[in-house]
Amino acid sequence: MPMTDLADLPATEAARRLRAGSLSATALTEAILARIAAREGAVRAFAWHDPSQVLRTAAAADAAAKAGRAGPLNGLALGVKDVLDTADMPSQYGSPAWAGHRPRADAACVALAKRAGAIVMGKTVTTEFATRAPGATSNPHNPAHTPGGSSSGSAAGAPAGFFHAGYGTQTAGSIVRPAAFCGAVGFKPTYATIHRGGMKVMSESLDTIGVITRTVGDAALFMAGITGRDYGDPETKPDRAPKLALCLGPTADLAAPETLALLDRAAAAAAKAGATVTPLTLPGTVVEGLRVHPQVMNGESAQALAWELDHAAAQLTPGLRENMAKGAAQGAGPFDAGRAAFAAARTAFVDVIAPFDAILTPSAPGEAPEGLAWTGDPAFNSLWTLLHVPCVTVPVATGPKGLPLGVQIVTGFGRDREALAWGEWIRQAMG
Repeated sequence: MPMTDLADLPATEAARRLRAGSLSATALTEAILARIAAREGAVRAFAWHDPSQVLRTAAAADAAAKAGRAGPLNGLALGVKDVLDTADMPSQYGSPAWAGHRPRADAACVALAKRAGAIVMGKTVTTEFATRAPGATSNPHNPAHTPGGSSSGSAAGAPAGFFHAGYGTQTAGSIVRPAAFCGAVGFKPTYATIHRGGMKVMSESLDTIGVITRTVGDAALFMAGITGRDYGDPETKPDRAPKLALCLGPTADLAAPETLALLDRAAAAAAKAGATVTPLTLPGTVVEGLRVHPQVMNGESAQALAWELDHAAAQLTPGLRENMAKGAAQGAGPFDAGRAAFAAARTAFVDVIAPFDAILTPSAPGEAPEGLAWTGDPAFNSLWTLLHVPCVTVPVATGPKGLPLGVQIVTGFGRDREALAWGEWIRQAMG
């Protein structure tokens, strides 16, 4: 295989070759660096990238393998969203208020990935504090379109071959939506599965760290390497077809025609492959959680940015300041009522999901919007985020403009392994 093509290896195959000794971390890293050099000028996935530093880390990974100390992610490439602290790279949170900031320590998720042997390729572009103004990243399939956000650089860089996995964070739809826009796999695990220590947290009730990869198997590999949990092999065919609920949710009117058609095709393909597919309407208690999502998110974010609002307000965008003002002005009553509505929705959802293996639902309203000024609508993501349940988007089609479309699989709380397995199952069922 030509060196540059090594950048296209799935993480699962790269890991196999690295373990067997038929591929070195340095050779793999050099191929990925060549890919970055060729495409980064157009994609602009990185907020910070130092090839010489990356090569030193690859050499250390080879030394660890030679000494028999290779971790489960040894030699594999990782992009780190720039709301996660790194001790050896700037952590600037997508804001000029933090330009040049150098933390003393790595975020917990970064430290755990490094302990497992992952090579950090750089810091990936985030929107402002993972919430507002987009960065310069473009969609790797068409640079005239957004990659989505807020995990813009990780979503664009993974399918471009810049790393095997990119860390993302999701408060509304910031892992699943950009992954769908970029033709990647986006996995938001159960809330708090990956520790948030060293993350620039905006919303205590919502923020969840996950991964964006090229394949579902790669997502399982990285999740296992980071957490020590068993995520199985989602590429192994299960011994039965799933019981699926088909749910467009309370925001169905925002789905583009191509998304409605895609969900119909997905349901038909699943049924043909043996699944039972049952239409699902969510109860009012669950839907109420979605209605109050903005008031909780903005209320918690206004608290999270107390220092910035008091000392660096001029360096925040007007849109962010406006949202933070709304969050602060609402007072404790609506804020606490919103959190209570979240708790009620989670309780009600236990009975909703109980008859099913998974819910089949849109990943995004449609294709990635044109332009880089807006990262798209999280209308099909916020509900699952506030419910704290695992969800995965898998790429299955292209839309009328030739851009990727994904479908989303949602499972019950703690059923992360099943989410990945059924996500891969539906991807295969759709051909």
